[in-house]
Amino acid sequence: MTDDVVWRPPPDAWSVSRIGQFAEHYHPAALGNYEALWRWSVEEPAAFWASVWDYLEIGTPLAPESVVGGEPMPDTTWFDGATLNYAEHLLRGNGLGDTEVAVVGRSQTRRDRYLTLGELREEVRRAAAGLRRLGVGPGDRVVALLPNVPEALVALLATASIGAIWASCPPEFGARGILDRWGQIQPKVLIAIDGYRYGTKEMDIGGVLDQIRRGLPSVQHAVLLPYLDPAATISGDAQTWSDLTAATTEPLRFEPVPFAHPLYILSSSGTTGRPKQIVHGHGGILLEHGKQLALHHDLGPGDRFFWYSTTGWMMWNYLISGLLTGSSIVMFDGDPAAPSLDTLWSVVDQTDVTFAGFSAPFIMACRGAGIRPVDTLDLHRLRGIGSTGAPLPDAGFRWIAEAVGPLPVSNISGGTDVCSAFVGGAPVLPVRSGAISCRQLGWRVESFDSDGQPLRGVDGELVITAPAPSMPVGFWGDEDRRRYRASYFNSFDSVWCHGDWITIFDDGSCAISGRSDATLNRGGVRLGTADFYSVIEEHDMIDDSLVVHLEDEDGGLGDLLAFVVLRDGQELTDELLDELRARLRAELSPRHVPDDIQAAPAVPRTISGKKLEVPVKRILLGAAASQVASASALQDPDSLHFFEAFGERRRDDQTRG
Repeated sequence: MTDDVVWRPPPDAWSVSRIGQFAEHYHPAALGNYEALWRWSVEEPAAFWASVWDYLEIGTPLAPESVVGGEPMPDTTWFDGATLNYAEHLLRGNGLGDTEVAVVGRSQTRRDRYLTLGELREEVRRAAAGLRRLGVGPGDRVVALLPNVPEALVALLATASIGAIWASCPPEFGARGILDRWGQIQPKVLIAIDGYRYGTKEMDIGGVLDQIRRGLPSVQHAVLLPYLDPAATISGDAQTWSDLTAATTEPLRFEPVPFAHPLYILSSSGTTGRPKQIVHGHGGILLEHGKQLALHHDLGPGDRFFWYSTTGWMMWNYLISGLLTGSSIVMFDGDPAAPSLDTLWSVVDQTDVTFAGFSAPFIMACRGAGIRPVDTLDLHRLRGIGSTGAPLPDAGFRWIAEAVGPLPVSNISGGTDVCSAFVGGAPVLPVRSGAISCRQLGWRVESFDSDGQPLRGVDGELVITAPAPSMPVGFWGDEDRRRYRASYFNSFDSVWCHGDWITIFDDGSCAISGRSDATLNRGGVRLGTADFYSVIEEHDMIDDSLVVHLEDEDGGLGDLLAFVVLRDGQELTDELLDELRARLRAELSPRHVPDDIQAAPAVPRTISGKKLEVPVKRILLGAAASQVASASALQDPDSLHFFEAFGERRRDDQTRG
């Protein structure tokens, strides 16, 4: 673990932060001691989550014994008998006044939009009335092919207010990928745009939209939001967004639903087959996001919350829940690198953002491009930075400290599975370069060896040994929960196994070193891929990298293959190869010097930025790209072609040898 502290909390952090105020009110014995607060949250979950319920003012106080059902995971129940509605809590203000800006919409397709809380509530009222006119009721599915714009937020809240179920995809998804997702859930209403602008490129999606409508016979009504072309229409019986939200006197009302009633369906990445349709409930999301955003990101009235995302990534759902804290939210639609990588930092500056979140690959790209927002922009209101999507290496922490400012970095990890983070930061803890500050309240995260024994200070399987409210309600169509159990509970009895390697240190901080199914292991020396990347991508001639280990069936060391994406104008010379090998030998181990280092045109990544280590490994072993990854799940489907060709050449060479 690094001792490089890049930020320390101020001396009064416990008294001025929301997490400190929460501790003082609900568990004063832990005041000033985060580890004690975390222990209480996981050892007495009924008392903790009842306190969160009360803190967020969800409803009438509940006795702790009514909070958690007695069944072990995955059959634990929460708040039996309670009813609530997610949309109602987002729209009640939570300290944000009706005339204050609740939503800022930035777009490369149209002018900025600003909605006060009162205006947002009015738009949701009209959209909900419009959905009811279309026959939408509790349990019906409403799907949206929309970018990250205020109308997407309005449509989700209108859907939730009725008790209907939401699912969304960004417009850059292709028809096949969308149908793989929505074909499983049989939606009743489709809301979509006509096209969008990405940087300077205009993207008309009319053809994709026609394919989707033909492929979803369950859709009874289509609603078009003219976005690229104000006069756009679509074929068939459809109405416009203006028709849906036409003036009406119908009041805004919220359907009270059970705690576990489905709120929205999130799709897994789909890199290894049809995407799983993960169902999340009103209550679990409400409690988890309220706890996470208020206590761990310290958001409250007067804050502006921004996280760059599309509507196909769970971070979009995370972003919009910022309204639960009384913060306003900033939504951005467009190319984050157009005209340059300063674009998102300019959004932070111009919209007075106080907490900004990005993917780790974006932060590393900014570092690689040599930009320094602190030199050109006014970021004085920015109080915190979030990072996710991949482990953030030391160099990323250092770049933020030097090029953005001495700010707390919340390097979070969790996922679509829980629609939140179970490890991350806290405003009362120091931030160490390359480390994750703590396990988040309410998440009993542990590190296990292969026998299910807890570990400290070394890599082990990331497991969760106690239930939490935002664990999925289930998978859509998985009535007997067989797929759900197989996905998380096959390794250890009644223990969630997440599929990552994690090291938990004695001070409670931790580090995630990559997927456990992509681990490098030669001669008994095990290393997560993230450690490899932190070394090789430090080089100023390398933009990106990917490493895979092809095991030897006879028990030998196997082949360790590294692929590097060079910066413009650079070549993979013998001198550079020697330098990379020397760094890996010195900083990791001699066993982890690659057998071969190749230059690749690009590293394959999912839409959310995750490297496709396991699919590439399978391709190199002979699988076709179409068998291991859905093109719609990738940022650049063509990025796999290089690995198919390389794998074929490699197998030919081995056959001739």
